Amino acid sequence: MTSPGPAAPASPRTLTAAVVQAGAPLFDTRAALVRAEELVREAVSERGAEVVVLPEAFLGGYPKGLDFGITVGSRTPAGRDLFRRYHAAAVDVPGPEVDTLAALTRELGCHAVVGAVERRGGTLYCVALFFGPAGYLGLHRKLMPTAAERSLWGQGDGSTLPVIDTGTARLGAGICWENYMPLFRTAMYAKGVDLWCAPTVDDRDSWQASMRHIALEGRCFVLSANQYLRRDALPSDVRPVQGDSPDTVLIGGGSVIVSPLGEVLAGPLRDGEGILTAVLDLDDLARARFDFDPTGHYARPDVFTLQVDGLARSTVSGI
Repeated sequence: MTSPGPAAPASPRTLTAAVVQAGAPLFDTRAALVRAEELVREAVSERGAEVVVLPEAFLGGYPKGLDFGITVGSRTPAGRDLFRRYHAAAVDVPGPEVDTLAALTRELGCHAVVGAVERRGGTLYCVALFFGPAGYLGLHRKLMPTAAERSLWGQGDGSTLPVIDTGTARLGAGICWENYMPLFRTAMYAKGVDLWCAPTVDDRDSWQASMRHIALEGRCFVLSANQYLRRDALPSDVRPVQGDSPDTVLIGGGSVIVSPLGEVLAGPLRDGEGILTAVLDLDDLARARFDFDPTGHYARPDVFTLQVDGLARSTVSGI
């Protein structure tokens, strides 16, 4: 009687991911929405993407280089009116822009993470919107706007830290400098994030080191989508500090896809717009976690613990 040979290796589990590098026209949300639809459709229909990530504040816009008339202790009438325009360009959730993108991902059968500026009454939030074959799935509000962003955006709370199970992998998002918050990262790792989506406008070379570090630390794939924005995407009546030449680069890209062992799979993309794709071997998640799991076998709960407040915080309740 012959003994059976070794079992055949399992078929690889793969997923094609795309990060979009493009600039969004400021104060023209209709045009930005059309552009987002085109880019998601291209990534899925022409490049085979199953998950697509768009940059920070793609809907609503990132006003790079504008000061909104702010100095310490004072605001100008012109700055207030500029904020009025920015507020008008933000999106409601739920709202027509969300409905449009939900219909698109239902049609294409894909997942998408889209950076946006959410309008909630008189407050704006920088958010990542999650979509899938079932439509709109939820949002993450940026916990801590960075520096002058705090004059424009409110702070999210612990109730919007979703990790979305796609059926093949778990999606989460950290927006721009949230990626530098170690306790935020720990909370997301504990939720089992597999695809760490990082919509951003940080185009520095040092951002690449952070993306590779998070991939290694979280033993997850990192999908970082950045804007590539030039002066000519801003209205002619605003004056960014970087200069007024139409081809002045305001945000220089650097989108990248990284493996759970910190290997760059695609990018970084510089000097223009584009779509990066990579076929992700999902079995690399288990291979990488063999020797390091930050909230599992490599954790020390007897020494370190983290408490996360996941409650929604509201100024007024009961009305």
